[in-house]
Amino acid sequence: MTEQIITAQTVSLDVDAGADPAAVITTLADALAAAGRTTDPADLARAALEREAKSATGLPGGIAIPHARTASVTSASLAMARLSRKVDFGAPDGPADLVFLIAAPEGGAAAHMKLLSSLARSLVRPDFVAALREAETDDRVIELVTEAIDPDAKQEATPPAAPATATPADAETPAGKPAEGRPRVLAITACPTGIAHTYMAADALKYAAERAGVDFAVETQGSSATTPFDPDVIASADAVIFATDIGVKGKGRFHGKPVIASGVKRAINEPDTMIAEAVAAAQNPEAPRVTDDGGTDAAASGSSSGLGLAGRTRQALMTGVSYMIPFVAAGGLLIALGFLLAGYEIANSTLDAGGSLNDAAFIALNNSLWDLPSGGLLQYLGAVSFAIGSGVMGLAVPVLAGYISFAIADRPGIAPGFVAGIVSLAVGASFIGALIGGLIAGAACLWISRLPVPQWARGLMPVVVIPLFGSLIVGGLLYLVLGKPLAWLTEQMNSGLESMSGGSAVVLGIVLGLMMCFDLGGPVNKTAYLFATAGIADAATAGPAQFQIMAAVMCAGMVPPLALALATVLRPGLFTEPERENGKAAWLLGASFISEGAIPFAAADPFRVIPSMMAGGALSGALIMAFGVELRAPHGGIFVFFAMNNWVLFLVALLAGTVLSAVVVIAAKQFGRTREMAAADLEVVAA
Repeated sequence: MTEQIITAQTVSLDVDAGADPAAVITTLADALAAAGRTTDPADLARAALEREAKSATGLPGGIAIPHARTASVTSASLAMARLSRKVDFGAPDGPADLVFLIAAPEGGAAAHMKLLSSLARSLVRPDFVAALREAETDDRVIELVTEAIDPDAKQEATPPAAPATATPADAETPAGKPAEGRPRVLAITACPTGIAHTYMAADALKYAAERAGVDFAVETQGSSATTPFDPDVIASADAVIFATDIGVKGKGRFHGKPVIASGVKRAINEPDTMIAEAVAAAQNPEAPRVTDDGGTDAAASGSSSGLGLAGRTRQALMTGVSYMIPFVAAGGLLIALGFLLAGYEIANSTLDAGGSLNDAAFIALNNSLWDLPSGGLLQYLGAVSFAIGSGVMGLAVPVLAGYISFAIADRPGIAPGFVAGIVSLAVGASFIGALIGGLIAGAACLWISRLPVPQWARGLMPVVVIPLFGSLIVGGLLYLVLGKPLAWLTEQMNSGLESMSGGSAVVLGIVLGLMMCFDLGGPVNKTAYLFATAGIADAATAGPAQFQIMAAVMCAGMVPPLALALATVLRPGLFTEPERENGKAAWLLGASFISEGAIPFAAADPFRVIPSMMAGGALSGALIMAFGVELRAPHGGIFVFFAMNNWVLFLVALLAGTVLSAVVVIAAKQFGRTREMAAADLEVVAA
């Protein structure tokens, strides 16, 4: 390595770098800039904070490893701070006093990634962490870190594992030859960036396996070059652990092996538990196993890692909804933009003599920038935006069904799932048909994948046999049996919504408001959102009732972040310092209709926060329905005011719900107020 990865300029000992992760990360990014390792410290800090928002980087033992890859980094580098005031980075055992900012250039070399990963692995060694805490000079820290990331020094301490060149030793027994009577467990670890958590999870599991007397080998699917397990090693394994936040590469290699699956952070926080679960699964014939198509059979609900039928169904539905939401959001906003530019009449069908095209599609197909319609440039651009948005929204139902099926049967289930969505649209079953059809498609594909077939036919199963027969089964069922009943149910639901008025509409608004605030982005919240977006999916046929439901759902979903932001301003002493910082960000999150902005507050104090938010959400939903406010965009918060028929009344309903929730949560927290909270309150006021 021609350049030191850490220097005296990037080491800070016993410093107060601020009260929250953002301040600490900014301080470390500035240190890297001073050392000439990044051209834009603000960009580096932003990238690290974005990674932090996806998954907290706090680790057990008072350690945090924020990290990022960005073009502003000139060479792979490390900044370290030993904090005099600990900062909460989301670790399960409390705040951190040792913080490392790992900065990698966009497309950084594999050698640099290996060095960075070596440091991450060293941080699970108690002796290394203790030495960092006892170091009295910057030079001592540099010496310790350099030894940790030097390949020769590392190999001297722990000889490398046979199956994976990017990880340390896994056992004394040669790979593929487990010791007599000792179980053999394999693991795959992977995180989105592949820099730190991947390798820390690998080593945490390795040390846990050593303590338990288990033969162990790990394949790290990270940024460094990875050597896949030898087939003989896999054949000798008794169980496998998948500790990943992304898809496992080559999962089908482990067909039939008992499996314990989790996110990568669990392997770092609970490695001994996961090793014990894997050993137990190896001895349990009912344990979940990796299936032939690369999925996992979690039918054994009694297993510690398996889910019951209801849990797997909910998981599949949420997977479909999560993939569908970007299509709904993008398509809906484009439709709203079309309304803004060309007016609501652009959804009518007055120009096409045959009546098969709405005005937007007719103008987009028959006019151009050089041949503008009678309404001029704005009408043309609005028509194009509306036409694109309608096309994107038209994909929402097939995507929903496709990824529900994918969640059940993995990749072979995608095509039959899309078929279920397309047929649902054709028969008029819409989103209800997609939900039912996606589940049927996934179940059919999973069943087909488990049928015994000759060895020569296995290669055809995932690419030909499963998609073909899965599509035939789900398409045939929808056309021949389920299509008309589901279409009738959809029609009755739409008719019922159209006839709602007065008290019944207000009750619906209350129910939707409660659902939106119950779990803040969870299954109940997503169910309410799906119900609303399903109604406005076809902007040309949606009526006032559907648009009112969309307005109620969005308004109620904006309440929790805004209410908590307001509460942190009115009574800051009732909240911790990190919560007060989160409150500042919650203003924008709430205004943008991102309910998840309230999750940090709810996670810390669910019994006070969630009921308080539900009260405000119910009020906002009821007022929206009572006022008759309509919204033609599925996302965007206050920034899509132009898609509302009365944005003033929308703001009135939003303000009412926000104030109510803020008052209730303050009262709830005040009721359980401690002496320490009171002292903090006085300190904040005095400041």
